[in-house]
Amino acid sequence: MKSSTPAAAHRIAILAPMRSELRPLVHSLSLRRAHSGAGALLVGAVGRVAIVATTTGIGGRAAARAARRVLDATPVDHLVVVGIAGGIGPSVAIGDVVVPERVLDLATGAEHRPTALGDTAARGTLATSDGLLVDPDEAARLERRGVIAIDMETAAIGAVCEERRCPWSVFRAISDRADDGSTDAAVFGLAGPDGAPNLTALARFVLTRPWRVPQLVRLARGLRLATNAAASAAVGALERI
Repeated sequence: MKSSTPAAAHRIAILAPMRSELRPLVHSLSLRRAHSGAGALLVGAVGRVAIVATTTGIGGRAAARAARRVLDATPVDHLVVVGIAGGIGPSVAIGDVVVPERVLDLATGAEHRPTALGDTAARGTLATSDGLLVDPDEAARLERRGVIAIDMETAAIGAVCEERRCPWSVFRAISDRADDGSTDAAVFGLAGPDGAPNLTALARFVLTRPWRVPQLVRLARGLRLATNAAASAAVGALERI
């Protein structure tokens, strides 16, 4: 006799470095805070898929800590990294979603292989570095190695998932160019470790470099486009589980 008990739901964890990267997912998936306090998880569901989500903060160390915290906190069948990346080479444009075939840790040389999720075809290499890529020559060298995008967290998360034997996937979207020499430490410093705007630094930047305001506007536009694109791709994949 066939059981009428529904099959157990999948449990998916979503990690996004910054609140701005997680925000479209909060709206799309109607995520709600599970409890108050630091490091609280957001929870929700897509059909029979249970969702837990949180931000990691910027950088590999913070990302690895967040991945371990989530995997320790609740059973997870699959972890998904969602966020933005800098584009490298002509094959990607602002707003394009990158689902990489491999993730390369530039600090260690380690390669990590994400698991397919959804219908988006995987292509290219996503590089991860804790430092800013500001040298166009280095970007060109990475492009010759098949790198099409760069971020600051994914390799660290992939390493934790592989250590814990948890399948993982990546949906990053291009918010800016990492290969044209336009990124610098001054712009990077306008956000805090959690990605929240540093209003004092922003005001100082505008007052001392008013000619850079159009660049900030372009970056903000690219950020909105990329966060929405990455979130949309991830939600679409979750809906097909």
